[in-house]
Amino acid sequence: MKAICFYFQIHQPFRLKRYRFFDIGNDHYYYDDFANDDIVTRIAHHSYIPAAESLLRMIEESNGAFRCALSITGIALEQLEQYVPEFIDLLKKLADTGKVEFLAETYAHSLSSLADPEEFAAQVKMHDDKIFELFGQRPKVLRNTELIYCDELAPQILSMGYKGVITEGAKHILGWKSPNYVYAAATAPKLKLLLKNSKLSDDISFRFSNPDWDAYPLTADKYIDWIASTPAEEQIINLFMNLETFGELQNRDTGIFQFLEALPRFAKERGIDFWTPSEAVQKLKPVGELSVLHPISWADEARDTSAWLGNKLQQEAFAKLYSVAERVRLCDDRRLKQDWNYLQASDHFFYMATKRMADGAVHSHFSPYETPFQAFTNYMNVLADFIVRVEEQYPLSIENEELNSLLTTIRNQAREIETLNKEVDSMRKNIEHYNEEHLLREKVAAPAAEEKPAKAAKPRKAAAKKTKKA
Repeated sequence: MKAICFYFQIHQPFRLKRYRFFDIGNDHYYYDDFANDDIVTRIAHHSYIPAAESLLRMIEESNGAFRCALSITGIALEQLEQYVPEFIDLLKKLADTGKVEFLAETYAHSLSSLADPEEFAAQVKMHDDKIFELFGQRPKVLRNTELIYCDELAPQILSMGYKGVITEGAKHILGWKSPNYVYAAATAPKLKLLLKNSKLSDDISFRFSNPDWDAYPLTADKYIDWIASTPAEEQIINLFMNLETFGELQNRDTGIFQFLEALPRFAKERGIDFWTPSEAVQKLKPVGELSVLHPISWADEARDTSAWLGNKLQQEAFAKLYSVAERVRLCDDRRLKQDWNYLQASDHFFYMATKRMADGAVHSHFSPYETPFQAFTNYMNVLADFIVRVEEQYPLSIENEELNSLLTTIRNQAREIETLNKEVDSMRKNIEHYNEEHLLREKVAAPAAEEKPAKAAKPRKAAAKKTKKA
């Protein structure tokens, strides 16, 4: 039996307003609310809402045979809740079908996995909590930002409780191997890897409406035939793409929605199932281990992280941002922590890219900057103000060794306080229990105490009568 594993990504960053050098120290609000509202609302009505409605119809018309997964960043959910709450309602309907799985990822769509394991774990947990709050699911499979993955990450991902991770089926990693199998992580064999079939995914995302493509026009029956014709032993075809593919990257006029909705019917005719990532991880055994020595992603021909960290501008901004990570984690300022999340979005670093990319047009589609240098200048101005605010709470003059010592002391004190609080709670419960028992004893003893004096009074009365007679 062959199966298709569909997952759709939704992400929107909080775009920054034009922030000038003279704003540093004077203006602590960094975001272009008009642009964020306009872009999110437009894409939701062109793409997200009609696509979600199509997915609902596909599930209903196939009697639940069609299944898929969604990966939605926390900062995208925040904007959708604010600007397009009706789409959140649609997502809840999809969750209620029991046929749509929500994946784990970093809350801020950040590159924290490449710089700060503690921040990476905190963001993934924050995202899991958001998914549970809105949709009642606890994610079991992780999809890291931009499909970034390497051997070094596998043990941490497994220790965080995930059964599988989704990443790119990069040719330089696979070699002669096929992405249409489940693999095990070389450094954590219990962690299963689901690899994107780039060719079949990109046929929909990028080539669907291209009249110069030799396979144009792409129809649902032709596409399912391609999948059915893969070797019989290749059991899982992982198709990963942005939900914006439907209605935004590929216009409604191209017939993209009709193509999508026709897939389950032709798949059924060819005996092809649809599985969620969790089902694929549960049902299939790894055919072998896969080692990924250096971080890979889905972007560019190189399938590496150079789209975000390939030049000195990006590297300087990235290093500057994460230089204050420990200090931000120390503070209790909710506004500061919120800005910290928004400034970590990988989009800010991609806007600084200077290399020519085959798929750059897709990523820069909504870039608010004319040049990478303008993106860098604007971001660094914002970051400068942000760091000033961090320094007000934890001065940068404190050396890292001193800060680490301070952190250790604070954490030890926090653990000690937690232990003492537990002891206080235990003592309080014991006292309450003792008081309850004491009150109960008093209530039981009270009636008995009232009866005893009444019985003792009779002999005294009799004695008094004898005295009178005498």
